[in-house]
Amino acid sequence: MSPRSASVNEELRRRSQQRLLQATVDLVDEYGYEATTLASIADRAGAARGLVSYYFPGKRQLLQSAVHRLMHTELAAALAREPVPTGDDAGRELLARAIDAILGLARDRPRLMRTHMAGILQAEGFIQCAEQQRLAELLRETVVAYGSDDPDTDYRLLRALLMGAVVAVLLPGAPMPTARLRAELFHRYGLDWEQGDPPASDDAPDAPTGAPQRTSAPQASAPPTTPAGRSGPTPASDDDADAAGPAVSHT
Repeated sequence: MSPRSASVNEELRRRSQQRLLQATVDLVDEYGYEATTLASIADRAGAARGLVSYYFPGKRQLLQSAVHRLMHTELAAALAREPVPTGDDAGRELLARAIDAILGLARDRPRLMRTHMAGILQAEGFIQCAEQQRLAELLRETVVAYGSDDPDTDYRLLRALLMGAVVAVLLPGAPMPTARLRAELFHRYGLDWEQGDPPASDDAPDAPTGAPQRTSAPQASAPPTTPAGRSGPTPASDDDADAAGPAVSHT
C-alpha cells in the first residue's frame, strides 16, 4: 500500500484536533474542569492519550482553543444564517447576530463559559491560537460590515463589551438578565430589538435612555425600538464553578 500523501495526513490531523476540541467542550460542559482529564478527553474523541499532548501543551490551553472554536463556529453560523442580510442595513443585522451569538453561549452553556473566563484570568492569561484568531477575524469583519472606519479599534471595543456582558451574565450571586444586557448593547450600536435573534418573551427590560453611544461606525438609519426580552439564566451553583480559577466578576 502506498504511503498517504501530505495533504491526506494534514486532513487527518485536522480532524483529530477537531474531535479533541469538541470532546473538551462537551466534557467540561457536562462535568466541570477538574473532573475532565486529558485521558477522558482522548477517550471521548477516540484518540490516543499521547495525541492530546502532541497537539496541545496542557489542559488549560486545550480548553481555551476548544471554547474559541465553539465561539467562532457559532458566530459563523449566525452570520451565514438564511436569509443572508443584504442592502444598506446588512451591517446592523450582522452585528445584532454577533451579539446574540455570544450572549447565547453565556446563557446556554454557563458552566463552560464561566470556566473559560476564569482561565483567562489565570497567570497564563489570554492565549493566542488559531481558533482565537478565526474568532477575531469574524468579529473584525462584522464591525467592517457595520460601517467602522477604524475596525482595529472598534473590534477591540466590541470584544471588550461582549466579554463584559458575558461576565455579567455569569457572575455568581449577582447575574444580570441577558435581555437587559442585550438592550444596552443594541442601544449603544443603534440596533433594532427585532434584529438578530431576539428572545421571545413578554417580559421586556426597560429601554435604555439617552442617545446611542458609538465608536466610529456611522449613525444608524433608525433609532432602536423599545426592546422586549426575557430574564437571564439561572446562575450555576457554587458547585458548578470551576476550581481552576476564581469566579470572575471575559471572545
